[in-house]
Amino acid sequence: MSVCLSKPEDYEALLRDYDTWLFDCDGVLWRGDNLIEGVTDVLDLLRRRNKKVVFVTNNATKSRRSYKAKFDQLGVQAHVDEVYGSAYAAAVYVSSVIKLPKTKKAYVIGMAGLEEELRNEGIQVLGGTDPQDCTLDSFDLGTFKRDPDVGAVICGLDTKINYTKLSKAYQYLMHDPACHFIATNEDSTYPSAHGLLPGAGSVSAPLRYALNKNPVCTGKPSSTMLDCIKAKIQFDPKRTLMIGDRLNTDIQFGQNGGLATLLVLTGVTLESDITGPDASSVVPDFVTQSLGDLRVLDK
Repeated sequence: MSVCLSKPEDYEALLRDYDTWLFDCDGVLWRGDNLIEGVTDVLDLLRRRNKKVVFVTNNATKSRRSYKAKFDQLGVQAHVDEVYGSAYAAAVYVSSVIKLPKTKKAYVIGMAGLEEELRNEGIQVLGGTDPQDCTLDSFDLGTFKRDPDVGAVICGLDTKINYTKLSKAYQYLMHDPACHFIATNEDSTYPSAHGLLPGAGSVSAPLRYALNKNPVCTGKPSSTMLDCIKAKIQFDPKRTLMIGDRLNTDIQFGQNGGLATLLVLTGVTLESDITGPDASSVVPDFVTQSLGDLRVLDK
């Protein structure tokens, strides 16, 4: 059963017990482009207490560099090497785990941030933001010629998803059993400033259905994301806290990695999702209304 935090001594115990703090971003630090109240104060408090702060996001629309720009825009202190996104994890997976040959290419359903991270790892990219693929014209299979060098199809959130991209990706995966099918994450929804929208998992769902095949997922709750962090940062899992707003990604990710978990209710998950007869089987260690609640320690 989760511990509901409310008193200063509850929050002080978190600072006493955990040295490394992993944060989801959307729904925890901000909603869309709106910063959640008190976030900067809490992050400043943690840094003053010499805590390691790491940002772990499933949002694959931005590269780590462009995510740093968003932190700057919102007035949140962050360093590029503190930011771990599912686009970065996908790029590292392709270059360092499956070791896609440099002669091979990746067909991308996704946005500029995913393309940037792939290119930074030396991976050639097709699709994505290419104007020829960002079209509402009908797809003509009769004139389409598959590039024989495509060795992977990588799906992230794509706000310009269309039938052409899905059709090309399907052709590569259907005709080449060796072509890798990779999803940056499987979030069903995405918390915008004005409410929920379909997430990256909804973008890859037509391919999963058409192929009757599941992709390798590199974002939360996959261990691939945690492996990327472990490769760069030393931390003790027993003294590490994962803070998130989504049970089946953030909290599951923490539990899979042997981390303590803190659920905030400023994003996707409602209190009714963790209480009552229909409560989720994924149970966080701690629950608080908002990350800003920890400001009570700074008074």
